[in-house]
Amino acid sequence: MKNSALFKNWGRFKKGMDSESIQLAFANHLEYSLSKDQYTATLRDMYSSLALSIRDRLVERWITTQEVYYNQDVKRVYYLSAEYLMGRVMTNNLINLGMYQQTVEAMNAVHVDFASILEQEPDMGLGNGGLGRLAACFLDSLATLGIPAYGYGIRYEFGIFDQEIRNLEQVESPDNWLQYGNPWEIARPEYAKRVRFQGRVMHTRLPNGREKAEWVDTNDVVGVAYDTPINGYGNETTNTLRLWSARASKEFDLDYFQHGDYLKAVAEKNQSEIISKVLYPNDQVYQGKELRLKQQYFFVSCSIQDIIRRYLITHTDFDQFAEKNAIHMNDTHPALAVVELMRLLLDEHDIPWDKAWEITTKTCAYTNHTLLAEALEKWPVPMFEHLLPRPLEIIYEINRRFLRLVSLRHPEHPEKMGEMSLIGEGEEKRVRMAHLAIVGSHSVNGVAALHSRLLKERELRNFAEMFPERFNNKTNGVTPRRWLVAANPRLSNLISDNIGKDWIKDLFQLEKLADKAGDQLFMEKWKDVKQENKEDFATLVRDMTGEIVNPESIFDFQVKRIHEYKRQTLNILYVVYRWLCLKRGQEHHFAPRTFFFSGKAAPGYFMAKLTIKFICHVADMINRDPQTNDLIKVVFLPNYRVTLAERIFPAADVSEQISTAGYEASGTSNMKFAMNGALTVGTPDGANVEIREAVGDENIFTFGLNSEEVAELAPRYNARDYLGDSVLEHVLDHISRGFFNPDDPALFHPLADMLLGKDKYLTLADFAAYAQCQERVDALYWDQDAWTQKCILNVARMGFFSSDRTILEYNRDIWGAKPVVVTRGDGMEQDAREGEDCGDN
Repeated sequence: MKNSALFKNWGRFKKGMDSESIQLAFANHLEYSLSKDQYTATLRDMYSSLALSIRDRLVERWITTQEVYYNQDVKRVYYLSAEYLMGRVMTNNLINLGMYQQTVEAMNAVHVDFASILEQEPDMGLGNGGLGRLAACFLDSLATLGIPAYGYGIRYEFGIFDQEIRNLEQVESPDNWLQYGNPWEIARPEYAKRVRFQGRVMHTRLPNGREKAEWVDTNDVVGVAYDTPINGYGNETTNTLRLWSARASKEFDLDYFQHGDYLKAVAEKNQSEIISKVLYPNDQVYQGKELRLKQQYFFVSCSIQDIIRRYLITHTDFDQFAEKNAIHMNDTHPALAVVELMRLLLDEHDIPWDKAWEITTKTCAYTNHTLLAEALEKWPVPMFEHLLPRPLEIIYEINRRFLRLVSLRHPEHPEKMGEMSLIGEGEEKRVRMAHLAIVGSHSVNGVAALHSRLLKERELRNFAEMFPERFNNKTNGVTPRRWLVAANPRLSNLISDNIGKDWIKDLFQLEKLADKAGDQLFMEKWKDVKQENKEDFATLVRDMTGEIVNPESIFDFQVKRIHEYKRQTLNILYVVYRWLCLKRGQEHHFAPRTFFFSGKAAPGYFMAKLTIKFICHVADMINRDPQTNDLIKVVFLPNYRVTLAERIFPAADVSEQISTAGYEASGTSNMKFAMNGALTVGTPDGANVEIREAVGDENIFTFGLNSEEVAELAPRYNARDYLGDSVLEHVLDHISRGFFNPDDPALFHPLADMLLGKDKYLTLADFAAYAQCQERVDALYWDQDAWTQKCILNVARMGFFSSDRTILEYNRDIWGAKPVVVTRGDGMEQDAREGEDCGDN
């Protein structure tokens, strides 16, 4: 009886969801996991203790989920991505577990400020932008929908760099997110994998006539697994994000050490561990390119080995491999999955080529994320040959067989073989990773309707004609749990108070809000929510930058990676244009507006960094002008990341989505802004097209050339044909003569030269339409009821843009995995598998 009571109390301590149980767990971890008390504990200690307490409540669900997957022999989805932009996870975990409020109460009871604890968590910034954030949204939706799934990637020691604005320009510093450890992850050294590099390939003929390849004399690196639980909303499913960290196969050479060569004694360790050291090394130099290729093969090899290991726990042959596994490549970074799966089947498991190829193509699928030809990765063959000689042999053989099919299909068009080959000819032969991914997959999808159509019509036309059944569209989505419930609790509470909470798992239920768009009382509450969010954000801006902004003004945001095609230049040109109009007394009924910019420029991208510098110089000038200060302000917010984005979207009035049509694959910030009630100013590009279809032409501000018009104009574009506006000419003259930087008048000459010269993104061609569009924004904002109605209708029609809908489509059309209902207790009586832990992930 005594033991039973003890077990009951222990279970409550580890599993209880009430405030008292959380307090007990928190105190226990503070004392016994961290060896701290009330006098020595720091806020970071308290964060770690609370994180461990929350993780405890995930572990039983986590183990049970994996047991159910084994016991039911489910088909598993494996999502391979070089990026996961997870941000902070504590709030999201609490919301999905349904214990957010209880945790706030528990911390209040022990006199700990919960908000301060949340601020201790570093952003898990293992990504550069939309690609990594999409992967994070997908993991949330997969778990919420009960789909058996695993994310695979790299546990970068340093994530996307931290950005400061110093002397009005971007300065990068390392993002040491693991400095104090990561309480959410569990190391799994027992599942470490050996990855081969360099060496040579030996070929021998077997008695049965088949050729056997052996990759020998290699320099090996060990990949150590670190697992993070990913819990679904409102269910028991807890999936796994497994990230690989590079370790040396030989940590320490004692012989070198004994002879006094201390550097050589640890040289192998240092060379190996650099592979997972940093997200996206600078690939402007050869060493950076080589390291990036190493990273890609490293995480792909670890992952494919792990997938096969897990499959063979319950199977003795590979006859059902494609029926039990779906491997999805998130862009071209994991494209080597095709080759590595073939290598392991051929070399390690003695599967004949034809059967191995059938398994591989039925298992693998590929998502393309770009229309930029330069972003479709191509690796130099000499580098490949040096680092990965056996994978290169397999690529050559895949290519030989594939080109034979191409020649049979197009006997009258021999040029097709060069266009479609996996090896690009030229001054230097290169391996075309997108071509490899397409040939080795049974499905190829784009991420917005326009993007998918343009892929088939332009960049990948030859492949779409040869494999029409493989090409499909899966428009991106975002998780409402992160981007509305967690980021905007005021608005989500208002929505739930009026239509219930079912919308959190079925975003199409937001359509019920459409009936509220004319309800004056509801509109007033909506306005109050927005105003409170803006006031909170104004305080944050003051704390971050020292700038005082007016929360009564239009909060206008363009927040995303800095790139020429995203056209931050168009936006800042308009800001200067608007300011000069004010100076001339040509006010055009302008409403007071604060223009916010935020985003990081790749360290080696000159024009992107110059754009940030120009925005900051313009802000420094305009914000000093007492004549216009109450009507226009410009703020560049440093260090854009998930946590900052969660503060931005709820406060936004206007969302700037102004890329050159035909260049943005999809975009997801457009969805997050609209989901939080901002109105979109956008070109007909990416998912903007589908947002316009969903919300209606009257509830979005669309302007500019479409993708066909851009393609037609580009070859004959002359920027000077668009200089009829005297104010615009004045803007460009200000840039050229150094008005915004009189100490160095030539500083922005490259920007002016680009705008007036070879601007492939046609900035000035869209300028007049953009300026006119902004006048429509001002006119509507003066009518606050009409503005609010359109904001409500935008939110009401966001159902399609949930990542839940996207994942359901992926699963229906590509993966074919059966969703599983997990109930704690399922399979707990099952015997442990021989040689395996029941809790194996």
